[in-house]
Amino acid sequence: MLADSYGRVATDLRVSLTDRCNLRCTYCMPPEGLDWLPSAEQLTDDELIRLLGIAVGQLGITEVRFTGGEPLLRRGLPGIVARTASLSPRPEISLTTNGIGLTRLAGPLRDAGLDRINVSLDTLNAETFVKLARRDRLDDVLAGLAAAADAGLIPVKVNAVLMRDINGNEAVDLLQFCLDRGYQLRFIEQMPLDAQHGWRRDDMVTADEILTALSAKFSLTPDDPAGRGSAPAEAFLVDGGPARVGVIGSVTRPFCGSCDRVRLTADGQVRNCLFARQESDLRTPLRAGADDLELADRWRLAVAAKLPGHGINDPGFLQPARPMSAIGG
Repeated sequence: MLADSYGRVATDLRVSLTDRCNLRCTYCMPPEGLDWLPSAEQLTDDELIRLLGIAVGQLGITEVRFTGGEPLLRRGLPGIVARTASLSPRPEISLTTNGIGLTRLAGPLRDAGLDRINVSLDTLNAETFVKLARRDRLDDVLAGLAAAADAGLIPVKVNAVLMRDINGNEAVDLLQFCLDRGYQLRFIEQMPLDAQHGWRRDDMVTADEILTALSAKFSLTPDDPAGRGSAPAEAFLVDGGPARVGVIGSVTRPFCGSCDRVRLTADGQVRNCLFARQESDLRTPLRAGADDLELADRWRLAVAAKLPGHGINDPGFLQPARPMSAIGG
């Protein structure tokens, strides 16, 4: 198992397939983009599948979520999904994406074995989308959502980040949009993971504010809080159900005590927390000929050193050096 000293066991592996992205969202990277990882530093498909095999076969990982950057930009993605689905025991396989390219890839990904998908959608307004993402691609995202549903990747989940004075007034509209189409919406508090290190708490729309805005139109009922387990989202029945909405209060309602996640970056570094200041290198020993047992032991040591919490609310908090685009969600 991948256990830490606080009794938490990691069973959910988030895998960044690339640090590249075709959007430039303000809360993630600067307008000019970033210096991408050189290809030689990224894990190859074979290296990635070998590490996934160790995680699933020896370390108790039961869910693999592919992230980015933008994972749809990873060449050969359906093949990676298919090879992951062939691992034993087979993990649950999910993907977090901005949706651009799903019109082409939703079907092949479903056929390859993808179980679930999350699509980021922060606004329904085309002008606001350009302001946020610095690209005019809202129609492509909406088409990608529809393509995912048509391919049978249901329920399609939608992730939304609200920011004050930008899209902070769209909570109700986003929920109604998702209810009308059968999508499951989750609001996520904006976290200090931007490359510019410009995050300000005052710009963040909090979980409480989101719930207050939604409650002005919808009746929200907590959906079995005792059954939440390690899920990051607090779930609420909308107007009595069965529709639900989730709110992830990473900053104001941290859930570190039940966290079951571990992350693998595109260049083969283990991160035991999204906000970790240190990483553990698996790529170098892998390429130097380390066997599976040694790699598994290195992975266990990395997770064992996990801190009790992310520390965002501590006076001495420092953002990790890597931005979200290079860590993966």
